[in-house]
Amino acid sequence: MEFESRVCGIPCIIKVNTFHIQKGSFDYNETNDWDYYGYEDIEFEVLDRKGYRAKWLERKMKERDIDKVQQEIKEAYESANEPDWDDYI
Repeated sequence: MEFESRVCGIPCIIKVNTFHIQKGSFDYNETNDWDYYGYEDIEFEVLDRKGYRAKWLERKMKERDIDKVQQEIKEAYESANEPDWDDYI
C-alpha cells in the first residue's frame, strides 16, 4: 500500500512494507508478554513524490513524525477494510 503524506512538512509517499496488529488475549496461560498484551508490527519506507526512496527524509524524522505516519497507516488500513455500505443498499 502507498499513500501521500508529509514528513517534516515535506510532501512524500509512504510505502507500507509490513502491517500487522496482534490484539492481546489477556489469557494468563500465554507463554510470553507479546501474546498476552498484543503488539503492532509496522514497517514503512519514505519515498519522494517521483517514487524513489528518500533516505535523507527518513533520517530527518523525529519520534513524533514516525508516530504520525504509523497512525496514518492504521487509518488507511481501517478505511480500506471498511465495507462500502452502498453495496448493501
